[in-house]
Amino acid sequence: MTDTIEVVAGTRADEGKGASRRLRREGLVPGIVYGAHRDPEMISVVHNDLLRKLENETFYSTLLDLKLGGETTKVVLKDLQRHPAKPFILHVDFQRVSMQEKLRLTVPLHFENEQTSLGVKKGGVVSHNLTEIEISCLPNDLPEFIPVDMTNMEIGDAVHVSELVLPEGVELTHAVEADTPVVAIQAGYGGSASADEDDDGEGGGEEQPEG
Repeated sequence: MTDTIEVVAGTRADEGKGASRRLRREGLVPGIVYGAHRDPEMISVVHNDLLRKLENETFYSTLLDLKLGGETTKVVLKDLQRHPAKPFILHVDFQRVSMQEKLRLTVPLHFENEQTSLGVKKGGVVSHNLTEIEISCLPNDLPEFIPVDMTNMEIGDAVHVSELVLPEGVELTHAVEADTPVVAIQAGYGGSASADEDDDGEGGGEEQPEG
């Protein structure tokens, strides 16, 4: 487990696009926190502080401490709206966590020993079909990522969703079919065979006698 990540938020009363624009001009990100059988609360978070935290991959798939009005609540990041052309966060959603209730969250896949796998050593090319996957578990069982060990993968091999090794207490949701490929190693392109053919063709032309 990594150190707990803390998010400091303030309350906001104004709603609507105009209010949100004013917050953004002040360097704040409008947001909402909901769940755990409590009413939703409108919040704001300092933009640059949130942007720095988003550089940490674990921020997307770990329990966060949301500090709001003198109270600290366990939450997870549920949604994030980014500006389509600029490095700005437009809106953020957090979900309160009940330690007794399972939550659904998308976590990253970590491809371990990729460059040293048997297939890559033989010139194979890795194709990633999925880089994250949705899981269901109790908060205390929440993994930061799901590892995919590629050590023994040969050219032509693939790992499917049903073959992922999950930590205890973690289940996959039905967001992705079990037979969906996660990662595969394919034969490389532009191999030596084509080069040899070119050499043979050129050689034949040079050896052809004149007249």
